[in-house]
Amino acid sequence: MAVMRLAKEKEKKKKKEKTIRPDCETCQYFDFDEEYGDYVCNMMLDEDEMVRIMEHGAAECPYYRFYDEYTMVRKQN
Repeated sequence: MAVMRLAKEKEKKKKKEKTIRPDCETCQYFDFDEEYGDYVCNMMLDEDEMVRIMEHGAAECPYYRFYDEYTMVRKQN
C-alpha cells in the first residue's frame, strides 16, 4: 500500500511540474516595446543566454520571474 501511495504522489508531482512550465509571456520582464511594435524581454541578455533560452525555453532563463499582478494589488491594500 505504501508503494502505491508513493507512486501516486510521484505521479501528481510530475503533473504539477508539467503544468508550471515558465514561458516568456508570464515573465515580469516581458513588456511591449513601442519602438519595435512587439513584446520583448527587458533584461539585457548576452548572446549565449539568448541562445540557451531559444533552444530550451524560458525554463532555462536565469532572470525569469512569474508576473502576478494580484500580488501588486495585495501590496497596495
